[in-house]
Amino acid sequence: MPDTLDPIPPREPMPIPTGEEIKDTAAALSELLRLRTLPFGMKLFEDVAEMNAIPGLRKPGDGRGFTTCQLVTQVRTAGFTLGIVRDNLRPNASCGANIGLEPVPEKLASGENMTGVWFENREAAAAHQAQMPRVAAGRYSGLAASPLRSGRLDPPDVCLFYASPGQMILFINGLQYRSYRRYDFQVTGESACADSWGRALSTRETSLSIPCYAERRYGGVADDELLMACPPEEFVRGVEGLKALAKNGLRYPYPPYGAFADPSAGMSKSYG
Repeated sequence: MPDTLDPIPPREPMPIPTGEEIKDTAAALSELLRLRTLPFGMKLFEDVAEMNAIPGLRKPGDGRGFTTCQLVTQVRTAGFTLGIVRDNLRPNASCGANIGLEPVPEKLASGENMTGVWFENREAAAAHQAQMPRVAAGRYSGLAASPLRSGRLDPPDVCLFYASPGQMILFINGLQYRSYRRYDFQVTGESACADSWGRALSTRETSLSIPCYAERRYGGVADDELLMACPPEEFVRGVEGLKALAKNGLRYPYPPYGAFADPSAGMSKSYG
């Protein structure tokens, strides 16, 4: 094994797709992978008035502090288009900070809030916050989230969908089909939304996360679900690759071959 991995070379850029193109791509993704819930987009806004002008926009209930993952579940299951500002989110939590709507609350940054619960000591809890990928505070005032099928975010900053590991690896195969690159993902642990929308919104890098305890308890994320977040052009790249793989016979759901059968006939077609 080599001591170091080869650096990942830059890719030839793709044009940013329109909201209508993304809408068609999301429909194809849902069909190809048999997704249980809706693919959705997120878009940050400096001007809340611009966000409020989105057709069909809903606001979370006044006086109630939600987690971001709860609001995302409203989008991906009920099909809502939501406009989110700082006051819609739980105070003294990572939710607003991870999407750039507020600075990291002091009790979180210092490690005080999570010490003795998620971490044994203050140093570990503070390091968790310091190493967390998130959108820098100060620029944005609102975030809109909407199903991609609506075409209301034109275009979104990032496209996201929940899927099982088996579905997700085929999407990654699609990303690599025409122009290969290795994808390196990361695991923050608790507050894993930092690894998905936090990282993707801040870096515009394709990001895969293992949803955390809070996302599963409060956001209703299923045990078998992972979360993919990627820029619109990468989203299109992945689905175009999926279509090509399907033509080559590599489709979801996986046709079971059997652990005790001779694999020669099938592997000769797929692996040579």
